[in-house]
Amino acid sequence: MTQSQKHPTEIRRPLVAVIGDSTVEQGSVKERMAVETGRALVDAGYRVLTGGLGGVMEAACRGARESQQYRSGDTVAVVPGHDPRAANAFVDVAIASGLDHGRNLVVAHADAIVAIGGGAGTLSEICFAWIYKRLIVALRVDGWSGKIADQRVDDRIRYPGIPDDRVFGASTASEAVDILQARMHEFCGQHHGVAKR
Repeated sequence: MTQSQKHPTEIRRPLVAVIGDSTVEQGSVKERMAVETGRALVDAGYRVLTGGLGGVMEAACRGARESQQYRSGDTVAVVPGHDPRAANAFVDVAIASGLDHGRNLVVAHADAIVAIGGGAGTLSEICFAWIYKRLIVALRVDGWSGKIADQRVDDRIRYPGIPDDRVFGASTASEAVDILQARMHEFCGQHHGVAKR
């Protein structure tokens, strides 16, 4: 049975990772954008994956829960420690990785990535997602997402048929989701291990 022949409730909904600052000011631009991004993703039929803790991660999960389309299981987290109870209150499925910062490479395996601000941890997730050939959207705000928006992470040719391959910049949650809907089907390649270039 092909994907298109499956019953609509059996079709896997893509998992989009929302990454960014682990702490954000209540009412700040980044918090608002994270809430709007989580809500817009679930509105559009995606599930939300985060690192499960606070800041952008919590705000995105909260926004996902606010969507009229929200269903249990729409917020997934890969927490860094051994206790799934460390996940924020808006996470439906918490996976205790025990990997500390290494969990970032797991988060980067989502179907696509949306970055909102962020420091070194967020940058590591962006870099892993780039290596893993994922579609990456970066919101134009302070932090690594704003610095890398509309640029390539390095000079590797990830997709020879996509000459504009880059970290796609977006100014709003709605624009980020529009990019995902328009481009995600192009970014379905797989990383095949480290090779001599």
